[in-house]
Amino acid sequence: MEDIYKGDFKKHLQNLAPGTHFRRGIDNILEANSGGLIVLGDTPEIMNLVSGGFRIECEYTPAKLYELAKMDGAIITNFEGTRIILANAQLDPDANIPSDETGIRHRTAERVARQTGQLVVAISKRRQLVTLFQGTVIFRLRPLDSLLVRANQALQTLEKYHSVWLKELQRLGGLEFEDLVTVSEVCSVLHRCIKVLNIAQEIENYIIELGVEGRLVKMQLDEMIGNVKEEAQYIIADYSNAAEKNPQLILNSMLKSFEEDVSDVVFIAKCLSLGTSSSHLDQTVSPHGYRMLHKLPRIPLTIIENLVERFDMLGGILQASIEELDDVEGIGEVRARSIKNGLRRMQEQLFLEYMK
Repeated sequence: MEDIYKGDFKKHLQNLAPGTHFRRGIDNILEANSGGLIVLGDTPEIMNLVSGGFRIECEYTPAKLYELAKMDGAIITNFEGTRIILANAQLDPDANIPSDETGIRHRTAERVARQTGQLVVAISKRRQLVTLFQGTVIFRLRPLDSLLVRANQALQTLEKYHSVWLKELQRLGGLEFEDLVTVSEVCSVLHRCIKVLNIAQEIENYIIELGVEGRLVKMQLDEMIGNVKEEAQYIIADYSNAAEKNPQLILNSMLKSFEEDVSDVVFIAKCLSLGTSSSHLDQTVSPHGYRMLHKLPRIPLTIIENLVERFDMLGGILQASIEELDDVEGIGEVRARSIKNGLRRMQEQLFLEYMK
């Protein structure tokens, strides 16, 4: 199925979300127990299907949309829905275009959308529903109460997954300091992370539909997943042997595969070039140290890259003396001591967390 929360359709959903001028006009029509047909886009393809009606050419307001919808014909606006172009227009799409809709208004809307690719909004007087048609997409706007229930349920699920992920992340950190990490542990943490990010994306989709009513949901979501994607990219940078060196691109590939329901720990291992079968999951691997070094205060990215280039692995950085750290470009004695002490404190903290 097409991802309706991307591209032009996403913009239209945002434009039709609660709290927007366009949504207020539609709500006025519904509250008056009326119906309507609105086309967003005055392209040549649309205008070729129009007969009759009269040209308005005025700025859109909710009141104008409500009044013009009292007439039987369609209303044509510009793509953004900020100007009303035509009212009471008759639309004559190709009758050979298949449609499963039963009512004349909705059948016309679907055929116009399929023929032109533009968004058509059909407002049902009898069912009190708003249906969006664009290309082959058919989407019915859902009631706010239902959306809020779904969003809050998704937040509860996200909280549980996020809590488990944090524990797995702490355990991974402790194993990294002991140099006891296996491919399985790396892939399991990333697998859990991908689940968290996909649940978060589902909630983002609800927020698009909720509009101004989704502000509290958005605040909770942002607080919960603030650094999840960043942590995942550091883990990938630490362990990946793939030819593709950009952690963000590797993560995006994993996220996409998860949407297609083919993602598991072995697949993640393949993405990182850490193995191609379950037999490779027990092999030990060592981190470069990007994730741990980024947690240290006031350590620029260039310094981190210089450290990894010099010592290759986190274990090498941990074993290095103050003098050896001082020899790395950009690191003086003060910063060398800060790195050494910072990593030691981090190791002690992870040990205490693990012992709880």
